[in-house]
Amino acid sequence: MACSCYSVKFMSVSSNPNKPLTSSPLVTSKLSPSYSQIPFSSLNFNQNLSRTQLRKSKNAPNSFVVVSGIKAEPLKVMISGAPASGKGTQCELITKKYDLVHIAAGDLLRAEVAAGTENGRRAKEYMEKGQLVPDEIVVTMVKERLLQPDSQEKGWLLDGYPRSSSQATALKGFGFQPDIFILLEVPEEILVERVVGRRLDPVTGKIYHLKYSPPETEEIAARLTQRFDDTEEKVKLRLLTHNKNVEAVLSMYGDITVRVDGSLSKEDVFTQIDAALRNLLGQRQASVGSVAV
Repeated sequence: MACSCYSVKFMSVSSNPNKPLTSSPLVTSKLSPSYSQIPFSSLNFNQNLSRTQLRKSKNAPNSFVVVSGIKAEPLKVMISGAPASGKGTQCELITKKYDLVHIAAGDLLRAEVAAGTENGRRAKEYMEKGQLVPDEIVVTMVKERLLQPDSQEKGWLLDGYPRSSSQATALKGFGFQPDIFILLEVPEEILVERVVGRRLDPVTGKIYHLKYSPPETEEIAARLTQRFDDTEEKVKLRLLTHNKNVEAVLSMYGDITVRVDGSLSKEDVFTQIDAALRNLLGQRQASVGSVAV
């Protein structure tokens, strides 16, 4: 946490617990290390300035002296889930409510290859040979994304990464430690059913499920295709790999892991995740302290 002195204004409260409590900028004018008098009407408390010590001015009854402020760190979240666990949907919901920067290693990899960066060119060499991209390349991509200003300022949601203890160790070595590790748990038979029933509309790119989200018309149903690896045999192999990797990662994050029942509806799953994140923020606020006037 960082301490400093700021000029702030009290305004309306935002409903987003990971966003500033106001829609206006937090810092209207940074003060000198020594405290300064500020009219009460100009005071504005923002969540990112979690504790601000104020003292009434003897010379100006309607003014306060800003003594210090402590900026709360933004949320750092990791989420893991097996194929068809609903992780993508939950990432969208988390990002929407908490305004975190969503980071998925696969998306980073494809973006770097498309952009022709040094990391992208190195990764492409392995991909063209049908080989796995080495950890060192992917970890570097993730590290550089986590260091971007938006990730540092807003906090981040790391999606499906790390996938091994070596990747987790590398991230820790770079100084990246999550506040919470969310693990979506879904029984294998449900995961298999979700995967085997998935179908893709090659025209629109929309994903359907024969049972849970069937196509709207016979015309659409007739053109749906199935991914080559969306078979029961192959999904079970993918689940074995996932389970092995998760156990290795949990050895690093066991004390901050929150297990979520992912077999429920997406709304009920998010209710569990939301409760965990709000509890985390509540604990943080309690530890930092409240406004003292």
